[in-house]
Amino acid sequence: MSPRRAPWTVAGVAVVTLLLSLLSPGGTPVAGASPAAAAAPAAAPAALDPRLTRGLLVDPSSLAMKAAAKDAAFKPIAGVAQARWFTSALPVSRARSTAKAWGDLGVRSARTPLVAIYALPGRDCGGHSAGGFDATTYRSWIREVAAGLKGSRAVAVLEPDALALLGSCSGQESWLPLIRYAAQQLQAAGVWVYLDAGHSSWQPASVMADRIAQAGIAYARGVAVNVSNYQRTNTVGAYGQQVVAELAKRGARNKTVLVDSSRNGAGAPADGQWCNPTSARLGMTTRVVNAKSIDFVAWIKRPGESDGTCNGGPPAGQWWPAGAKRLMATP
Repeated sequence: MSPRRAPWTVAGVAVVTLLLSLLSPGGTPVAGASPAAAAAPAAAPAALDPRLTRGLLVDPSSLAMKAAAKDAAFKPIAGVAQARWFTSALPVSRARSTAKAWGDLGVRSARTPLVAIYALPGRDCGGHSAGGFDATTYRSWIREVAAGLKGSRAVAVLEPDALALLGSCSGQESWLPLIRYAAQQLQAAGVWVYLDAGHSSWQPASVMADRIAQAGIAYARGVAVNVSNYQRTNTVGAYGQQVVAELAKRGARNKTVLVDSSRNGAGAPADGQWCNPTSARLGMTTRVVNAKSIDFVAWIKRPGESDGTCNGGPPAGQWWPAGAKRLMATP
């Protein structure tokens, strides 16, 4: 996918201090944090959804895991929970069984499976990750994916880039109704849906809230931000909170945020590159936050998998050893 940048930037946004003030790099409350914050994990009510109390699922068959089996240098990537991407490369005939296998692994492991749904018609506006199903096939496919995930308590990021890209290319007329349909089907299967809201240097929060409201926020738990991009966690987390606040003004209250931190350890590239930028580094590892409207910080984009044939990378989605080792370098 192609996480584009726009000249708009967040102004006057309060920095998200949660992750720095309450959590150490390992996710343990820092000494000096407020008593209420420090006690929250132990005091979690019995009825709290397990997605907010247990870990997220590490993919034993990821490209990073396969690479780590041959070269231990890749273990820092392979051992972190990441999203499994369901795209139009997965045919309708295998969608249910594939989704069920991923969901069942989460159930057996008592971990939350992460998925990214990426199969809209004309996705990526013809960029490096162009493709997708036609509208009729998409509806059939999403029904199968939802059926496969039923009962697994999965978390899904729905159609990265799509809402931020609206108006950027032709053929997008079906996107809003298809995203609404997908959100409805996934929610009915018990999946937590996060509608993609781009990132803090793309669209203003008010614009994204308008689009998200039209895309079926009633069927979603919240919004995802920074998918495949590089904005620092605090900055883009604050942007997500802005989007949530704008949604509340539109009647969609109590929505939450999922932040992709997979490649934001060095912040946004100074030259504005988004495709395999040489400055990108691994960000904060996947964890449950469950505070101040932030549910998760997670690796949605899978580090080490190329954005496309740019800056020396192979085609989109392929494992790129040189790029992976560069991501692991000290920022």
